[in-house]
Amino acid sequence: MKCQVCGTEVTMPYTCPYCGGQFCSQHRLPENHTCPQISRARTQRQKTVEEVMTQTGSGYNYSFNFNPQPVRTHRSGVFSPKELKHIGIAALLVIGIGFSIGFYNNIYGGNWSIAMMAVFSVCMMTSFLAHEIAHKITAQKRGLWAEFRLTMWGAILTLVSVILPFKLIAPGAMMIGGTADRRGILKISIAGPITNIIFASVFFALSLALRLTIGQYSFIFAYVGFINAFMAVFNLIPIGVLDGFKIFSVNKKVWAIAFIPSVILAIYGYLLF
Repeated sequence: MKCQVCGTEVTMPYTCPYCGGQFCSQHRLPENHTCPQISRARTQRQKTVEEVMTQTGSGYNYSFNFNPQPVRTHRSGVFSPKELKHIGIAALLVIGIGFSIGFYNNIYGGNWSIAMMAVFSVCMMTSFLAHEIAHKITAQKRGLWAEFRLTMWGAILTLVSVILPFKLIAPGAMMIGGTADRRGILKISIAGPITNIIFASVFFALSLALRLTIGQYSFIFAYVGFINAFMAVFNLIPIGVLDGFKIFSVNKKVWAIAFIPSVILAIYGYLLF
């Protein structure tokens, strides 16, 4: 299929929802292909301005880049080669943070073996990726485009924090494109924190189960549980680009139902130490 403006051959052309024409990515917007229905397009955007969110997040947050026209997307759970590359780099950065925490614990009197550091790092990486992928799958199920991307400053700060006592896990963000209603925004936003709450509960349970048998790994799992609980609490704070702001703005009751258990789990994890 060729773009109706420049004639470029396009495998998956964008269809203008206003005039029905087929265009390449450069000319997909009504303004870029002199759409005969551009006045209708502008009116539609004005009506939906309150439901359109354009926010950039980092770390356990993600970006909403909602466009007023439909966005073609892969089926749920499919990752592009570019996304896999970004996920791989982010995973290595998080693993680096995990080993760094182990080394710093040993400096201050801990007794973490390399095996313990490896288990801790893998659990950290799994928690991080599960949070991001939960956002991705939820968005894709609603027909939106969703892919993880590294952010320059987030990746740099995460890398630098590997060698510093202060740790920051913010290598990238889940980028989401397409049109979503308030219900969709709520489901996409809460998917990540809910994943952390589930992970915290599972790791705390593993910690209790191993307390009398493998005490050192019991501590490791408790630590990972606490980090997941903390991340859930942090992301549910209703400010800025955090998940909590979007959830709180759409449904305060749902926000409270998620926030209260996360706080309880975080306090429980803190008391374990």
